[in-house]
Amino acid sequence: MFNNKRIHFIGIGGVSMSGIAQILKSCGATITGYDMQSSIFTEKLESLGIKVSFEPNLKNIDEADIVVYTAAIHEDNEELAYARELNKETYERAVFLGLMMKEYENVICISGTHGKSTTTGMVSTIFVKCNMDPTIQLGATLPLIGGNERVGSHKYFIAEACEYVDSFLSFFPTAEIILNIDNDHLDYFKNLDNIKKSFTKYTNLLPDNGYLVINADDKNTVEACGKNQNIITFGINNDAKYMAKDISYDEYGHGNYDLYVSGKKISRVYLSISGIHNIYNSLAAIALSNQYIDDLDSIIKALKDYTGVGRRFELLGKYNGALVYDDYAHHPSEIMTTYDSVQKTKHNHTWAIFQSHTYSRTYDHLEEFAEVLSKFENVVIAKIYPAREENVWNVKEEELVRLIKEKGNNNVIYIDDFEKIEEYIKDHAQEGDLVITIGAGPINKVAINLCKKQSE
Repeated sequence: MFNNKRIHFIGIGGVSMSGIAQILKSCGATITGYDMQSSIFTEKLESLGIKVSFEPNLKNIDEADIVVYTAAIHEDNEELAYARELNKETYERAVFLGLMMKEYENVICISGTHGKSTTTGMVSTIFVKCNMDPTIQLGATLPLIGGNERVGSHKYFIAEACEYVDSFLSFFPTAEIILNIDNDHLDYFKNLDNIKKSFTKYTNLLPDNGYLVINADDKNTVEACGKNQNIITFGINNDAKYMAKDISYDEYGHGNYDLYVSGKKISRVYLSISGIHNIYNSLAAIALSNQYIDDLDSIIKALKDYTGVGRRFELLGKYNGALVYDDYAHHPSEIMTTYDSVQKTKHNHTWAIFQSHTYSRTYDHLEEFAEVLSKFENVVIAKIYPAREENVWNVKEEELVRLIKEKGNNNVIYIDDFEKIEEYIKDHAQEGDLVITIGAGPINKVAINLCKKQSE
């Protein structure tokens, strides 16, 4: 469908856009792209011979057969406006990804408010290790495939499915995982009820013979999706088809448990990642994979080899004997799971460095952020990352500091500069401590730089 086409991407540096671009290049398309700034994703694209401009380049629009743009691109964007003027074939990213899915026999979409990238990575690892030759598109870097995409056969397409702005409603799934449904993206959805309605519509996209794998322990998911005919459940606390029992953790917080399927004990599952949330994620991955792969022993063995995707409780190295982690958590519920992983990891003192992602999310969840962050021993608040927003809410970092102190934690400080944060950690963290950067913005640079300084 896209062979020999010239396709231009506006916002090509996004994790999803860059992955789509790489898949299409491998399928014989000629790719060009624009983004505001260089990143690890644009650098990889350029290394593959894809031309990326960091200033608008209307010649690329002139030559393009198709123009793809991200939801963050406004209609007055110079390149998009020009494409409209020329009546070019234009698609928003999610709509275009949906068109790509039509090329595949089995389209496996992993969704949920939290845990999408991790579970997509788990399912992808199982399919690759079990020689299913999947095509993969996910929102994080998976070491096994050396990036965030893999070009395989047209039999299986595994994709992360995000609910923001109803993106996943443009997809054509034949199987779905729904991990959980929580209050997030309220700038778009306004309330939890609207989020649940969106997920219900998403499940209705499945064909009659499609698989729907849901979390039986998540009330919102059950309420939104419980009427589908082909439900496969997973969980810990309720009677689900795929269950984890007798859960324990090693000194690194890596979980292990007895897997039960339809009430029958199958085997002991050993994970190489931390936290109770990853017990749930692994159950979802096993349940989905078992619909295509009969050999549960092979699925469990492959899952043991999964060590995580980038920026999900990722151990980056050490600084002066302190473990240095990075985590993408940017919602209070996600930070709580990060805290759970920290607690299950052997260490002395904890230094949590948090950068809130968008003003709207900070404003909507200010009290909840304070509540969960107050649990960490020492907290550094960084400058809010605005992403696509102006601060019309007039929310300030100092408000979060004040609320954390009101929760009983006085070991909190606001530092407005990354280099100053690095200096603060260098002066305070000691051998045996655990340092973790938390947030979906560029706060991970602090952790990366600390590890670099250690090696210099």
